[in-house]
Amino acid sequence: MLKTVTPEHAARLIRDEGALLVDVREADEFARERIPGAQNLPLSRLDPAELAQHEGGKLLFHCRSGARTTGHVARLAACAGPIEAYVVAGGLDAWKRAGLPTAENRRQPLELMRQVQITAGSMIALGVVLGATVSPLFYAVSGFMGAGLVFAGLTGLCPLARLLRAMPWNRAASLNAAA
Repeated sequence: MLKTVTPEHAARLIRDEGALLVDVREADEFARERIPGAQNLPLSRLDPAELAQHEGGKLLFHCRSGARTTGHVARLAACAGPIEAYVVAGGLDAWKRAGLPTAENRRQPLELMRQVQITAGSMIALGVVLGATVSPLFYAVSGFMGAGLVFAGLTGLCPLARLLRAMPWNRAASLNAAA
Protein backbone atom coordinates (compact mmCIF):
# COMPACT_ATOMS: atom_id res chain seq x y z
CA MET A 1 0.00 0.00 0.00
CA LEU A 2 1.30 3.45 -0.87
CA LYS A 3 1.63 6.15 1.74
CA THR A 4 -0.05 9.51 1.29
CA VAL A 5 1.83 12.81 1.40
CA THR A 6 0.61 16.38 1.48
CA PRO A 7 1.28 18.60 -1.54
CA GLU A 8 3.79 20.59 0.52
CA HIS A 9 5.68 17.42 1.48
CA ALA A 10 5.56 16.26 -2.15
CA ALA A 11 7.05 19.57 -3.30
CA ARG A 12 9.91 19.14 -0.78
CA LEU A 13 10.56 15.56 -1.99
CA ILE A 14 10.73 16.82 -5.58
CA ARG A 15 12.97 19.76 -4.73
CA ASP A 16 15.27 18.15 -2.15
CA GLU A 17 15.39 14.49 -3.20
CA GLY A 18 14.65 14.55 -6.92
CA ALA A 19 11.42 12.56 -6.60
CA LEU A 20 9.59 11.95 -9.87
CA LEU A 21 6.05 13.33 -9.98
CA VAL A 22 3.78 11.14 -12.12
CA ASP A 23 0.48 12.58 -13.33
CA VAL A 24 -1.91 9.68 -13.99
CA ARG A 25 -4.59 11.77 -15.71
CA GLU A 26 -5.28 11.45 -19.43
CA ALA A 27 -3.23 13.47 -21.93
CA ASP A 28 -6.03 15.99 -22.63
CA GLU A 29 -6.29 16.81 -18.92
CA PHE A 30 -2.51 17.09 -18.60
CA ALA A 31 -2.31 19.39 -21.64
CA ARG A 32 -4.84 21.80 -20.12
CA GLU A 33 -3.22 22.09 -16.66
CA ARG A 34 -0.32 20.36 -14.97
CA ILE A 35 2.29 20.63 -12.28
CA PRO A 36 5.57 21.81 -13.82
CA GLY A 37 8.05 18.95 -14.10
CA ALA A 38 5.41 16.23 -13.80
CA GLN A 39 5.60 13.27 -16.17
CA ASN A 40 2.30 12.21 -17.76
CA LEU A 41 1.70 8.45 -17.54
CA PRO A 42 -2.10 8.00 -17.78
CA LEU A 43 -3.63 5.15 -15.80
CA SER A 44 -5.03 3.79 -19.05
CA ARG A 45 -1.50 3.24 -20.38
CA LEU A 46 0.61 3.04 -17.23
CA ASP A 47 3.72 0.98 -17.94
CA PRO A 48 5.90 -0.25 -15.06
CA ALA A 49 8.91 -0.27 -17.42
CA GLU A 50 8.75 3.53 -17.68
CA LEU A 51 8.76 3.83 -13.89
CA ALA A 52 11.65 1.37 -13.52
CA GLN A 53 13.93 3.99 -15.09
CA HIS A 54 13.61 5.99 -11.88
CA GLU A 55 14.90 3.16 -9.67
CA GLY A 56 16.67 4.45 -6.61
CA GLY A 57 14.51 7.57 -6.47
CA LYS A 58 11.05 8.22 -5.14
CA LEU A 59 7.79 8.31 -7.07
CA LEU A 60 4.85 10.57 -6.38
CA PHE A 61 1.52 9.82 -8.07
CA HIS A 62 -1.22 12.40 -8.48
CA CYS A 63 -4.46 13.02 -10.39
CA ARG A 64 -6.98 15.88 -10.33
CA SER A 65 -8.62 15.33 -6.92
CA GLY A 66 -6.96 12.26 -5.48
CA ALA A 67 -9.89 9.96 -6.31
CA ARG A 68 -8.20 8.12 -9.20
CA THR A 69 -4.94 7.58 -7.36
CA THR A 70 -6.76 6.44 -4.22
CA GLY A 71 -9.02 4.15 -6.25
CA HIS A 72 -6.06 2.56 -8.06
CA VAL A 73 -3.53 2.55 -5.23
CA ALA A 74 -2.91 -1.22 -5.47
CA ARG A 75 -2.19 -0.96 -9.20
CA LEU A 76 0.10 2.04 -8.69
CA ALA A 77 1.98 0.18 -5.96
CA ALA A 78 2.41 -2.82 -8.27
CA CYS A 79 3.68 -0.58 -11.06
CA ALA A 80 6.13 1.15 -8.73
CA GLY A 81 7.55 -2.20 -7.67
CA PRO A 82 10.49 -1.80 -5.29
CA ILE A 83 10.65 1.98 -5.78
CA GLU A 84 9.54 4.04 -2.78
CA ALA A 85 6.25 5.60 -3.91
CA TYR A 86 3.58 7.90 -2.53
CA VAL A 87 0.20 9.34 -3.48
CA VAL A 88 -0.22 13.12 -3.30
CA ALA A 89 -3.30 13.68 -1.13
CA GLY A 90 -5.97 15.70 -2.93
CA GLY A 91 -4.07 15.71 -6.22
CA LEU A 92 -3.77 18.80 -8.40
CA ASP A 93 -6.65 20.52 -6.63
CA ALA A 94 -4.90 20.30 -3.24
CA TRP A 95 -1.61 21.31 -4.87
CA LYS A 96 -3.25 24.54 -6.07
CA ARG A 97 -4.98 25.14 -2.71
CA ALA A 98 -1.53 24.90 -1.09
CA GLY A 99 -0.40 27.77 -3.33
CA LEU A 100 2.05 25.61 -5.28
CA PRO A 101 2.67 26.42 -8.96
CA THR A 102 0.83 24.92 -11.91
CA ALA A 103 1.16 25.46 -15.66
CA GLU A 104 -2.15 26.12 -17.37
CA ASN A 105 -2.77 26.30 -21.11
CA ARG A 106 -6.23 27.75 -21.72
CA ARG A 107 -5.71 27.40 -25.49
CA GLN A 108 -6.20 23.66 -25.00
CA PRO A 109 -9.81 22.49 -25.20
CA LEU A 110 -11.67 21.44 -22.08
CA GLU A 111 -11.00 17.88 -20.98
CA LEU A 112 -12.98 15.38 -23.04
CA MET A 113 -15.05 14.12 -20.09
CA ARG A 114 -16.08 17.69 -19.25
CA GLN A 115 -17.13 18.16 -22.88
CA VAL A 116 -19.22 14.98 -22.62
CA GLN A 117 -20.85 16.18 -19.39
CA ILE A 118 -21.66 19.61 -20.85
CA THR A 119 -23.05 18.16 -24.09
CA ALA A 120 -25.11 15.41 -22.45
CA GLY A 121 -26.45 17.74 -19.75
CA SER A 122 -27.37 20.38 -22.32
CA MET A 123 -29.16 17.87 -24.54
CA ILE A 124 -31.08 16.44 -21.59
CA ALA A 125 -32.12 19.90 -20.40
CA LEU A 126 -33.05 20.96 -23.95
CA GLY A 127 -35.17 17.82 -24.39
CA VAL A 128 -37.04 18.54 -21.16
CA VAL A 129 -37.66 22.21 -22.02
CA LEU A 130 -38.80 21.43 -25.58
CA GLY A 131 -40.89 18.51 -24.33
CA ALA A 132 -42.69 20.77 -21.87
CA THR A 133 -43.16 23.73 -24.22
CA VAL A 134 -43.28 22.44 -27.82
CA SER A 135 -44.13 18.75 -28.00
CA PRO A 136 -43.87 15.78 -25.64
CA LEU A 137 -41.96 14.01 -28.44
CA PHE A 138 -38.88 16.04 -27.47
CA TYR A 139 -38.69 14.10 -24.20
CA ALA A 140 -37.19 11.36 -26.37
CA VAL A 141 -34.03 13.47 -26.71
CA SER A 142 -33.58 13.37 -22.93
CA GLY A 143 -34.36 9.66 -22.84
CA PHE A 144 -31.86 8.95 -25.63
CA MET A 145 -29.07 10.90 -23.91
CA GLY A 146 -29.84 9.25 -20.57
CA ALA A 147 -29.73 5.81 -22.19
CA GLY A 148 -26.42 6.74 -23.81
CA LEU A 149 -24.95 7.64 -20.43
CA VAL A 150 -26.14 4.34 -18.95
CA PHE A 151 -24.63 2.47 -21.92
CA ALA A 152 -21.32 4.31 -21.44
CA GLY A 153 -21.28 3.50 -17.74
CA LEU A 154 -22.02 -0.18 -18.26
CA THR A 155 -19.69 -0.84 -21.18
CA GLY A 156 -16.90 1.70 -20.78
CA LEU A 157 -17.61 2.80 -24.36
CA CYS A 158 -18.85 6.33 -24.98
CA PRO A 159 -19.96 7.13 -28.52
CA LEU A 160 -20.42 10.79 -27.55
CA ALA A 161 -16.80 10.99 -26.38
CA ARG A 162 -15.66 9.43 -29.67
CA LEU A 163 -17.72 11.98 -31.60
CA LEU A 164 -16.38 14.90 -29.56
CA ARG A 165 -12.80 13.63 -29.88
CA ALA A 166 -13.22 13.86 -33.69
CA MET A 167 -14.34 17.50 -33.55
CA PRO A 168 -11.94 20.00 -35.15
CA TRP A 169 -11.01 21.74 -31.88
CA ASN A 170 -10.00 18.41 -30.30
CA ARG A 171 -8.17 17.12 -33.39
CA ALA A 172 -6.11 20.31 -33.59
CA ALA A 173 -5.24 20.03 -29.89
CA SER A 174 -4.14 16.41 -30.36
CA LEU A 175 -1.88 17.39 -33.23
CA ASN A 176 -0.36 20.24 -31.20
CA ALA A 177 0.22 17.99 -28.17
CA ALA A 178 1.97 15.40 -30.36
CA ALA A 179 4.28 17.98 -31.94
